[in-house]
Amino acid sequence: MGKPLFFEIWEKPATSCIIGICSLIWFYIQKKGIGYSHVGLSYETAMEGHHWRIITSAFSHISIIHLVFNMSALWSLGTIEQLGHIGLGVEYYLHYTMLLVVLSGLLVLGMYHFLIQKFKIEYFRRVTAVGYSCVVFGWMTILATKQPSSKLELFGLLSLPISFAPFESLIFTSIIVPQASFLGHLSGIIVGYSIAWGLIHGMNNYWAVSMLGWIILIFIFSLKKSGAYNFNFLEIESVTDPSLPSVRFLSSGTGRTLQMSTLSDVIPNIV
Repeated sequence: MGKPLFFEIWEKPATSCIIGICSLIWFYIQKKGIGYSHVGLSYETAMEGHHWRIITSAFSHISIIHLVFNMSALWSLGTIEQLGHIGLGVEYYLHYTMLLVVLSGLLVLGMYHFLIQKFKIEYFRRVTAVGYSCVVFGWMTILATKQPSSKLELFGLLSLPISFAPFESLIFTSIIVPQASFLGHLSGIIVGYSIAWGLIHGMNNYWAVSMLGWIILIFIFSLKKSGAYNFNFLEIESVTDPSLPSVRFLSSGTGRTLQMSTLSDVIPNIV
């Protein structure tokens, strides 16, 4: 007999929170009638400065099947939080989840850019990706490398050897959900192997907090500049060098100006 759900949630706090967030976002999307074009990531929107979509696309699901598949797989992968004795654990899970979200999104855009510029496949200019699949496939790959004897449980019915799960799931998902992004899933696998093999390493609390701060800043500024959301308290205007933005926080009567000299170097690297 399995453990009560409460104890499993207690043992997988980060996974449980992410599942809750994705489920709430799905519910909100359904209630408000939001579509792929509003939250998804595409090459075209990225070129227009919608860098915030790297984050929103990862946590948004339009199809209930896609949500259930991703969250079921993520719940099974939550065992990573309990593997502190082999160098994983909750901190590792949180640090590298953030990296997987950002790097897999950037890699997808890089793949689109290559296919559009090299092979002139204009189809990928407007392909819109949504869902947590990139991160799920990344963690499948990391767990397959770190603990190949593990099993991946899907829907409580299907059990896959974790060592083959990334590529088995890549094929399985493409059949069950034809609209699923093959390149998105593949990017998660590539980033996952890069982390598992130590090509990407060194994340700690300092770098995680620093990275989170930059993500929040870029998210807000790109959201403001793209015109997708109006922040009344924040205004971006040109200064002497047009490539450098200044930030003015508006208040009653007087304002303050904060120079962000490094922002222009960061935003272009997102694409």
